[in-house]
Amino acid sequence: MAKTILGVDIGHDQLKLALVRGKQVLKTASAPMPENLLRQGQVTSREAMAELVKNTMKAGGLRANRAAIVLPNDVVFVKNVDMPQMSVEQLEYNLPFEFNDYITGELKDYVFDYAMLSDPNAKPTGSEEGEGENGVPTMELMAVGTLRSVLEDDKELLRKAGVKLVLTAPAISAYISLIRAQQEKLSQVAEEYCILDLGYEAIRMYMFRGDRHVATRLLEMGMSNLDNVLADVYGVDVHLAHTYLMSNYENCQTREECVNAYSNIAVELMRALNFYRFSNPDSSLEHMWLCGGGAVIEAMRDTLSEMLNVELHRAEELIPGGEKLTECNTYAQAIGIAMGL
Repeated sequence: MAKTILGVDIGHDQLKLALVRGKQVLKTASAPMPENLLRQGQVTSREAMAELVKNTMKAGGLRANRAAIVLPNDVVFVKNVDMPQMSVEQLEYNLPFEFNDYITGELKDYVFDYAMLSDPNAKPTGSEEGEGENGVPTMELMAVGTLRSVLEDDKELLRKAGVKLVLTAPAISAYISLIRAQQEKLSQVAEEYCILDLGYEAIRMYMFRGDRHVATRLLEMGMSNLDNVLADVYGVDVHLAHTYLMSNYENCQTREECVNAYSNIAVELMRALNFYRFSNPDSSLEHMWLCGGGAVIEAMRDTLSEMLNVELHRAEELIPGGEKLTECNTYAQAIGIAMGL
Protein backbone atom coordinates (compact mmCIF):
# COMPACT_ATOMS: atom_id res chain seq x y z
CA MET A 1 0.00 0.00 0.00
CA ALA A 2 1.35 3.41 -0.97
CA LYS A 3 2.40 5.65 1.90
CA THR A 4 1.39 9.25 2.35
CA ILE A 5 4.14 11.74 1.48
CA LEU A 6 4.25 15.49 1.99
CA GLY A 7 5.75 17.25 -1.04
CA VAL A 8 7.48 20.52 -0.13
CA ASP A 9 8.37 23.29 -2.59
CA ILE A 10 9.98 26.34 -0.97
CA GLY A 11 9.70 29.13 -3.53
CA HIS A 12 10.80 32.76 -3.50
CA ASP A 13 7.18 33.89 -3.35
CA GLN A 14 5.27 31.01 -1.77
CA LEU A 15 5.64 27.85 0.25
CA LYS A 16 3.73 25.05 -1.51
CA LEU A 17 2.76 21.77 0.17
CA ALA A 18 1.08 18.74 -1.41
CA LEU A 19 -0.12 15.63 0.38
CA VAL A 20 0.23 12.66 -1.98
CA ARG A 21 -0.46 8.93 -1.70
CA GLY A 22 0.94 7.01 -4.64
CA LYS A 23 -0.27 9.02 -7.62
CA GLN A 24 -3.28 10.47 -5.80
CA VAL A 25 -3.14 14.08 -4.61
CA LEU A 26 -5.05 14.25 -1.32
CA LYS A 27 -4.67 17.91 -0.32
CA THR A 28 -2.64 21.02 -1.06
CA ALA A 29 -1.83 24.14 0.93
CA SER A 30 0.30 27.24 0.49
CA ALA A 31 1.46 30.32 2.36
CA PRO A 32 3.20 33.57 1.35
CA MET A 33 6.96 33.47 1.89
CA PRO A 34 8.07 36.02 4.52
CA GLU A 35 10.56 38.54 3.22
CA ASN A 36 14.25 37.54 3.53
CA LEU A 37 13.45 34.00 4.73
CA LEU A 38 14.92 32.66 1.50
CA ARG A 39 18.10 34.14 0.07
CA GLN A 40 19.86 32.79 -3.05
CA GLY A 41 17.94 29.56 -2.70
CA GLN A 42 18.93 28.95 0.93
CA VAL A 43 16.78 29.24 4.04
CA THR A 44 18.06 31.95 6.38
CA SER A 45 16.27 30.65 9.50
CA ARG A 46 15.46 26.97 9.99
CA GLU A 47 13.28 27.76 13.00
CA ALA A 48 11.16 30.32 11.13
CA MET A 49 10.80 28.06 8.08
CA ALA A 50 9.88 25.08 10.26
CA GLU A 51 7.19 27.16 11.93
CA LEU A 52 5.86 28.24 8.54
CA VAL A 53 5.69 24.62 7.33
CA LYS A 54 4.00 23.48 10.54
CA ASN A 55 1.43 26.30 10.49
CA THR A 56 0.67 25.78 6.78
CA MET A 57 0.15 22.05 7.35
CA LYS A 58 -2.18 22.78 10.26
CA ALA A 59 -4.17 25.44 8.37
CA GLY A 60 -4.57 23.13 5.36
CA GLY A 61 -5.37 20.01 7.35
CA LEU A 62 -2.31 18.16 6.02
CA ARG A 63 -1.03 15.29 8.17
CA ALA A 64 2.11 13.36 7.29
CA ASN A 65 5.12 11.77 8.94
CA ARG A 66 7.38 11.73 5.87
CA ALA A 67 8.31 14.45 3.43
CA ALA A 68 10.08 14.99 0.09
CA ILE A 69 11.52 18.40 -0.71
CA VAL A 70 12.49 20.12 -3.96
CA LEU A 71 16.08 21.34 -4.05
CA PRO A 72 16.25 25.02 -5.10
CA ASN A 73 17.73 25.59 -8.55
CA ASP A 74 20.23 28.04 -7.05
CA VAL A 75 21.98 25.33 -5.00
CA VAL A 76 21.83 22.21 -7.18
CA PHE A 77 23.83 21.00 -10.19
CA VAL A 78 22.33 18.51 -12.65
CA LYS A 79 24.03 16.99 -15.69
CA ASN A 80 23.75 13.91 -17.87
CA VAL A 81 26.99 11.96 -17.99
CA ASP A 82 28.27 8.91 -19.86
CA MET A 83 30.59 6.79 -17.77
CA PRO A 84 32.30 3.43 -18.23
CA GLN A 85 30.45 0.57 -16.64
CA MET A 86 31.59 0.21 -13.02
CA SER A 87 30.50 -0.98 -9.60
CA VAL A 88 28.41 1.13 -7.25
CA GLU A 89 31.46 1.76 -5.05
CA GLN A 90 33.55 2.90 -8.01
CA LEU A 91 30.72 5.14 -9.20
CA GLU A 92 30.35 6.80 -5.80
CA TYR A 93 34.08 7.56 -5.84
CA ASN A 94 34.23 8.90 -9.42
CA LEU A 95 30.93 10.80 -9.65
CA PRO A 96 32.06 13.91 -7.71
CA PHE A 97 34.84 14.58 -10.23
CA GLU A 98 32.21 15.08 -12.96
CA PHE A 99 31.32 18.36 -11.20
CA ASN A 100 34.80 19.91 -11.02
CA ASP A 101 33.77 22.70 -13.43
CA TYR A 102 30.65 23.56 -11.42
CA ILE A 103 31.52 23.67 -7.76
CA THR A 104 33.72 25.88 -5.61
CA GLY A 105 35.36 24.82 -2.38
CA GLU A 106 36.04 21.28 -1.21
CA LEU A 107 34.34 18.20 -2.62
CA LYS A 108 33.66 17.03 0.93
CA ASP A 109 31.26 19.97 1.32
CA TYR A 110 28.97 18.49 -1.35
CA VAL A 111 26.68 15.48 -1.67
CA PHE A 112 26.30 13.63 -4.99
CA ASP A 113 23.75 11.14 -6.29
CA TYR A 114 22.62 9.69 -9.60
CA ALA A 115 19.79 7.98 -11.47
CA MET A 116 20.18 5.60 -14.38
CA LEU A 117 18.61 7.17 -17.47
CA SER A 118 17.94 4.19 -19.70
CA ASP A 119 16.40 2.10 -16.94
CA PRO A 120 15.46 3.82 -13.64
CA ASN A 121 15.52 0.43 -11.85
CA ALA A 122 18.87 -0.71 -13.21
CA LYS A 123 22.03 -1.05 -11.14
CA PRO A 124 25.42 0.05 -12.46
CA THR A 125 27.03 -3.36 -12.15
CA GLY A 126 26.08 -5.80 -14.86
CA SER A 127 24.06 -3.36 -17.00
CA GLU A 128 25.18 -2.46 -20.48
CA GLU A 129 23.66 0.84 -21.51
CA GLY A 130 25.85 1.26 -24.58
CA GLU A 131 29.40 1.23 -25.85
CA GLY A 132 31.97 3.97 -25.67
CA GLU A 133 35.37 4.24 -27.28
CA ASN A 134 37.21 0.98 -27.92
CA GLY A 135 33.96 -0.91 -27.35
CA VAL A 136 33.99 -0.34 -23.56
CA PRO A 137 30.46 -0.72 -22.09
CA THR A 138 29.07 2.59 -20.81
CA MET A 139 26.10 3.77 -18.79
CA GLU A 140 24.21 7.04 -19.00
CA LEU A 141 23.34 8.78 -15.75
CA MET A 142 21.56 11.86 -14.53
CA ALA A 143 24.01 13.08 -11.89
CA VAL A 144 23.09 15.55 -9.13
CA GLY A 145 25.24 17.52 -6.70
CA THR A 146 24.39 19.97 -3.92
CA LEU A 147 25.87 21.42 -0.76
CA ARG A 148 25.83 19.09 2.23
CA SER A 149 24.74 21.99 4.41
CA VAL A 150 21.57 22.42 2.31
CA LEU A 151 20.53 18.83 2.99
CA GLU A 152 21.31 19.17 6.69
CA ASP A 153 19.26 22.36 6.90
CA ASP A 154 16.31 20.76 5.08
CA LYS A 155 16.45 17.71 7.33
CA GLU A 156 16.57 19.79 10.49
CA LEU A 157 13.83 22.26 9.56
CA LEU A 158 11.45 19.46 8.61
CA ARG A 159 12.27 17.66 11.85
CA LYS A 160 11.33 20.81 13.72
CA ALA A 161 8.10 20.88 11.68
CA GLY A 162 7.32 17.34 12.83
CA VAL A 163 8.06 15.35 9.66
CA LYS A 164 10.97 13.18 8.54
CA LEU A 165 12.84 14.05 5.35
CA VAL A 166 13.05 10.95 3.14
CA LEU A 167 13.87 12.47 -0.27
CA THR A 168 15.55 15.56 -1.67
CA ALA A 169 15.76 16.02 -5.43
CA PRO A 170 15.87 18.81 -8.03
CA ALA A 171 12.83 20.18 -9.84
CA ILE A 172 13.82 18.11 -12.87
CA SER A 173 13.10 14.93 -10.90
CA ALA A 174 9.65 16.26 -9.94
CA TYR A 175 8.82 16.91 -13.59
CA ILE A 176 10.09 13.48 -14.63
CA SER A 177 7.63 11.94 -12.15
CA LEU A 178 4.77 13.93 -13.71
CA ILE A 179 5.82 13.01 -17.25
CA ARG A 180 5.97 9.32 -16.34
CA ALA A 181 2.54 9.53 -14.70
CA GLN A 182 1.05 11.00 -17.88
CA GLN A 183 2.80 8.45 -20.07
CA GLU A 184 1.40 5.67 -17.92
CA LYS A 185 -2.07 7.20 -18.04
CA LEU A 186 -2.04 7.67 -21.82
CA SER A 187 -0.08 4.44 -22.50
CA GLN A 188 2.19 6.37 -24.84
CA VAL A 189 5.50 8.21 -24.80
CA ALA A 190 5.54 11.73 -26.23
CA GLU A 191 8.66 12.52 -28.22
CA GLU A 192 9.38 15.80 -26.45
CA TYR A 193 8.14 17.79 -23.49
CA CYS A 194 8.78 21.43 -22.68
CA ILE A 195 7.77 22.46 -19.17
CA LEU A 196 7.77 26.21 -18.61
CA ASP A 197 8.06 27.28 -14.98
CA LEU A 198 6.82 30.87 -14.74
CA GLY A 199 8.46 31.60 -11.40
CA TYR A 200 8.66 34.72 -9.30
CA GLU A 201 12.37 35.51 -9.67
CA ALA A 202 13.07 33.70 -12.95
CA ILE A 203 11.53 31.67 -15.74
CA ARG A 204 12.94 28.24 -16.53
CA MET A 205 12.28 26.19 -19.64
CA TYR A 206 12.86 22.46 -19.05
CA MET A 207 13.33 20.29 -22.13
CA PHE A 208 12.76 16.53 -22.09
CA ARG A 209 12.98 13.74 -24.66
CA GLY A 210 10.37 11.39 -23.31
CA ASP A 211 11.19 11.30 -19.60
CA ARG A 212 14.86 12.15 -20.16
CA HIS A 213 16.03 15.67 -19.29
CA VAL A 214 17.88 17.27 -22.20
CA ALA A 215 18.38 20.92 -21.30
CA THR A 216 17.23 23.80 -19.11
CA ARG A 217 17.07 27.39 -20.32
CA LEU A 218 17.07 30.18 -17.75
CA LEU A 219 15.46 33.58 -18.30
CA GLU A 220 16.49 36.04 -15.62
CA MET A 221 13.07 37.64 -15.56
CA GLY A 222 10.04 36.49 -13.65
CA MET A 223 6.68 37.51 -12.26
CA SER A 224 8.46 40.06 -10.05
CA ASN A 225 8.92 42.10 -13.25
CA LEU A 226 5.15 42.41 -13.49
CA ASP A 227 4.99 43.51 -9.85
CA ASN A 228 7.42 46.32 -10.68
CA VAL A 229 5.32 47.36 -13.68
CA LEU A 230 2.13 47.59 -11.62
CA ALA A 231 3.95 49.27 -8.73
CA ASP A 232 4.84 52.09 -11.13
CA VAL A 233 1.34 52.20 -12.64
CA TYR A 234 -0.48 52.45 -9.30
CA GLY A 235 2.21 54.17 -7.25
CA VAL A 236 2.28 51.41 -4.61
CA ASP A 237 4.98 49.13 -3.20
CA VAL A 238 5.77 45.85 -4.96
CA HIS A 239 4.05 43.73 -2.29
CA LEU A 240 0.71 45.43 -2.84
CA ALA A 241 1.32 45.39 -6.59
CA HIS A 242 1.76 41.61 -6.41
CA THR A 243 -1.61 41.33 -4.66
CA TYR A 244 -3.13 43.43 -7.43
CA LEU A 245 -1.59 41.21 -10.09
CA MET A 246 -2.70 37.88 -8.64
CA SER A 247 -6.22 39.10 -7.83
CA ASN A 248 -6.50 40.88 -11.21
CA TYR A 249 -7.44 44.10 -9.44
CA GLU A 250 -9.29 46.43 -11.82
CA ASN A 251 -8.53 43.92 -14.58
CA CYS A 252 -4.89 45.00 -14.32
CA GLN A 253 -3.62 41.82 -15.99
CA THR A 254 -4.87 43.16 -19.33
CA ARG A 255 -3.39 46.65 -18.97
CA GLU A 256 -1.18 47.72 -21.86
CA GLU A 257 1.85 47.91 -19.57
CA CYS A 258 1.39 44.28 -18.52
CA VAL A 259 0.69 43.08 -22.06
CA ASN A 260 3.95 44.72 -23.18
CA ALA A 261 5.75 42.86 -20.39
CA TYR A 262 4.18 39.56 -21.52
CA SER A 263 5.40 40.27 -25.05
CA ASN A 264 8.94 40.89 -23.81
CA ILE A 265 8.84 37.55 -21.99
CA ALA A 266 7.51 35.83 -25.12
CA VAL A 267 10.33 37.29 -27.24
CA GLU A 268 12.95 35.91 -24.84
CA LEU A 269 11.21 32.53 -24.83
CA MET A 270 11.22 32.53 -28.65
CA ARG A 271 14.98 33.10 -28.60
CA ALA A 272 15.46 30.23 -26.14
CA LEU A 273 13.28 27.93 -28.24
CA ASN A 274 15.09 28.88 -31.44
CA PHE A 275 18.45 28.20 -29.82
CA TYR A 276 17.22 24.82 -28.58
CA ARG A 277 15.94 23.88 -32.02
CA PHE A 278 19.19 25.04 -33.62
CA SER A 279 21.17 22.91 -31.17
CA ASN A 280 18.79 19.99 -31.68
CA PRO A 281 17.96 20.01 -35.42
CA ASP A 282 15.99 16.76 -35.09
CA SER A 283 13.63 18.38 -32.57
CA SER A 284 9.91 18.25 -33.31
CA LEU A 285 8.82 20.15 -30.20
CA GLU A 286 5.15 21.13 -30.51
CA HIS A 287 3.81 21.27 -26.94
CA MET A 288 4.57 23.31 -23.83
CA TRP A 289 3.17 22.84 -20.32
CA LEU A 290 2.87 25.89 -18.06
CA CYS A 291 3.36 25.81 -14.30
CA GLY A 292 4.36 28.19 -11.54
CA GLY A 293 2.58 31.29 -10.26
CA GLY A 294 2.45 32.96 -13.66
CA ALA A 295 0.50 30.08 -15.19
CA VAL A 296 -2.72 31.43 -13.67
CA ILE A 297 -2.49 34.76 -15.56
CA GLU A 298 -4.80 34.20 -18.52
CA ALA A 299 -3.72 37.32 -20.41
CA MET A 300 -0.09 36.17 -20.36
CA ARG A 301 -1.07 32.68 -21.52
CA ASP A 302 -2.91 34.28 -24.46
CA THR A 303 0.16 36.34 -25.40
CA LEU A 304 2.47 33.33 -25.20
CA SER A 305 0.02 31.27 -27.27
CA GLU A 306 -0.03 33.91 -30.00
CA MET A 307 3.73 34.45 -30.19
CA LEU A 308 5.19 30.97 -29.63
CA ASN A 309 4.90 28.30 -32.25
CA VAL A 310 3.80 25.62 -29.80
CA GLU A 311 0.55 24.36 -28.32
CA LEU A 312 0.18 25.49 -24.71
CA HIS A 313 -1.13 23.23 -21.94
CA ARG A 314 -1.56 23.69 -18.23
CA ALA A 315 0.55 21.55 -15.90
CA GLU A 316 -2.65 20.06 -14.49
CA GLU A 317 -2.75 17.85 -17.59
CA LEU A 318 0.40 16.13 -16.31
CA ILE A 319 -1.04 15.57 -12.82
CA PRO A 320 -3.43 12.68 -12.11
CA GLY A 321 -6.77 14.28 -11.24
CA GLY A 322 -5.24 17.69 -11.79
CA GLU A 323 -8.37 19.14 -13.36
CA LYS A 324 -10.11 18.82 -9.98
CA LEU A 325 -7.39 20.59 -7.97
CA THR A 326 -7.51 24.31 -7.22
CA GLU A 327 -4.45 26.22 -8.50
CA CYS A 328 -2.94 22.89 -9.50
CA ASN A 329 -0.29 24.47 -11.76
CA THR A 330 1.27 26.20 -8.76
CA TYR A 331 1.81 22.89 -6.95
CA ALA A 332 3.39 20.96 -9.84
CA GLN A 333 6.83 20.62 -8.23
CA ALA A 334 5.51 19.74 -4.76
CA ILE A 335 3.22 17.09 -6.25
CA GLY A 336 5.87 15.68 -8.59
CA ILE A 337 8.54 15.35 -5.89
CA ALA A 338 6.11 13.46 -3.63
CA MET A 339 5.07 11.17 -6.48
CA GLY A 340 8.71 10.19 -6.92
CA LEU A 341 8.50 7.92 -3.86
